[in-house]
Amino acid sequence: MTSIIPAPRLLNLLALLACIFAMAGALYLQHVDGLEPCPLCIFQRVGVIAAALILLVAAVHGPKRIGVRIYAVLTALAAIGGGAVSIRHIWLQNLPPDQVPACGPGLEYMLDVFPLQNVVQQVLAGSGECAELDWSFLGLSLPAWSLVVFSGLLLVALIQLFRPLPR
Repeated sequence: MTSIIPAPRLLNLLALLACIFAMAGALYLQHVDGLEPCPLCIFQRVGVIAAALILLVAAVHGPKRIGVRIYAVLTALAAIGGGAVSIRHIWLQNLPPDQVPACGPGLEYMLDVFPLQNVVQQVLAGSGECAELDWSFLGLSLPAWSLVVFSGLLLVALIQLFRPLPR
């Protein structure tokens, strides 16, 4: 009996291609359309890149049973982390204007001046620039599309984690 779910290596490659496509879209919007990423956008990119690196190693390694599960857990963690940042970003974009936090210093400045822990806390708190809705496609903002990508990556990870594997 054949499964409709691709082999673990192929599924990792397909998810990796989705990450590459997502990053290509983000870089296109930045460098061609001039849409500068806010700090939360940059953190979402880090989540996509982390997942892509895990998926790349998994695809090249082509592990069996326990290895498939380990890579699935690591991919799930990257997807959950990136998804959480996306959700925070969507929440900020939907705040009433009078409740939007004030704009803070840029990420590069914060990284130069503050300890990394403080930078992460300040970025996740969000700022006015993160609440701006500069782009949408099919009615979804960029962080909403990021959440779609992270949801897909989590689904792939869950498939890899719970799929029956031959001994």
